[in-house]
Amino acid sequence: MSQLPLIKGESILLRRPAETDIKDRYNCGWNEEIIRMYGGSTKKIKPFTLEDAEKFIDRIRSNKNEWCVVYEGRCIGQARLTVDKTDNRARYAVGFFDPSVLGKGLGTEVTQLILHYAFRGLKLHRVDLRVLEYNKRAIACYKKCGFIEEGKEREGALINGNYESDVMMSILAREYEARKHKFIEVIQIKQWP
Repeated sequence: MSQLPLIKGESILLRRPAETDIKDRYNCGWNEEIIRMYGGSTKKIKPFTLEDAEKFIDRIRSNKNEWCVVYEGRCIGQARLTVDKTDNRARYAVGFFDPSVLGKGLGTEVTQLILHYAFRGLKLHRVDLRVLEYNKRAIACYKKCGFIEEGKEREGALINGNYESDVMMSILAREYEARKHKFIEVIQIKQWP
């Protein structure tokens, strides 16, 4: 079994996938706003199937450092670190598939929990990410968590017939340690059974 820890925050639980997550993912189906924030095309959205939900959860299960995000007892999304041990860094990604949780500050809590694990648990030097420039809500979340904008990859993604730009952001261990951490008091990290 994976050595990925179970991480508990104030409102959020980060854990490995469970069979019930398939149903949670299936019940949410597709949402145009979320598809667009992920960088997907909203032109021809096909019906979301149980097989799609199973594949989604299987992809999380197959990644060494990816968690299901659980809120109020149900899976609402996923968070991932792609760790590069050679350079002691990771690429961060988080996404929610349940539109009812958007705008509640849950992305901020997930990001703070993952950063705590990345810098204090894995002892990484750097965590970075890329986010579509039009995803203003995500950019605000990342800035709130201490990420600094490093630059842009101009018009590198073709989405719905338009070329869109990605914003590159990062946070270093020393920058993380210099911040006050709201959720750290309630965090519990333990090995998943």
